[in-house]
Amino acid sequence: MEIQATSQTFWEDQWLKTIERSNAEQPQRSEPAGTCAMNKWDNMAKDFARRTNGEKASAKRDATLKQLVAKGILTPETRVLDIGAGPGSWALPMAKICAHVTALEPSGGMIEIMSDRIEQEKVNNINIVQNTWQETDLAEQGWEKAFDLVVAFMSPAVATPKAFSKMLQCAAKGCAIRGWAARRQPQVLKDLWEMIMKRSLDDKPQSILYKINLLFSMGLYPDIYFDVVEWDQVVSVETEAENQVSFFTKVAGKADGDIRPVIHSYLQNRAGKGQIRKKQKGLTATAVFLVDSLI
Repeated sequence: MEIQATSQTFWEDQWLKTIERSNAEQPQRSEPAGTCAMNKWDNMAKDFARRTNGEKASAKRDATLKQLVAKGILTPETRVLDIGAGPGSWALPMAKICAHVTALEPSGGMIEIMSDRIEQEKVNNINIVQNTWQETDLAEQGWEKAFDLVVAFMSPAVATPKAFSKMLQCAAKGCAIRGWAARRQPQVLKDLWEMIMKRSLDDKPQSILYKINLLFSMGLYPDIYFDVVEWDQVVSVETEAENQVSFFTKVAGKADGDIRPVIHSYLQNRAGKGQIRKKQKGLTATAVFLVDSLI
């Protein structure tokens, strides 16, 4: 009898069960989930680009690039696919090392920033493809085993076993993934969730843990690096109120008129001098592995 922990099917099933439980807890949205998500990324593009271009983020990115170089999967000859490229935070620095980067990104807001950066930094070996990973046809694009290195850093695009398997199909040599290994929800969100949804908001297992165990079950043994991530953000009550109203109306399916007074009252009581301080701490995991290392 096969030991469950070494079974690929076991980890795929565990991952899917977590997704199903999470989906069951979410009310029906008033608009398609894809539309809601795309609007979210478009709206946060500028702030996301600023945060991922800071000194700490750049230092961690440089360390990861050195690991990829040391592993021998990021070289001057490497062809890279960056899934969920965002504002180009990884695509641009990788392009300065490798032969070519294909940057897959569905958000127009993110692409606009990435295009501006490409022009400003005079990078000429990046090809931007605007599409979701789910809608990308590998055969049509000619992407099966077409890239030496495939990366997905903090990308929601590979959040299911099917999407992750699709990523591996594109890699001729190696892959690199990064995601949350442990992350607690912000206290503000936890409190509001309990007030509005009438139940607690639990910290759920992060999908990268399933990805890593799935790799082990496939005979792929990644180099794994962990980073503690901390941030301390101060925002106005008005800004935080709009963020939370947007979240609960679009994601949790609540009416604006029902939740705005609740949210605003809570934030006013929590605020100091009209501002909300948001401190959070998490742990990310980066896994770098060769796809031709099956034993």
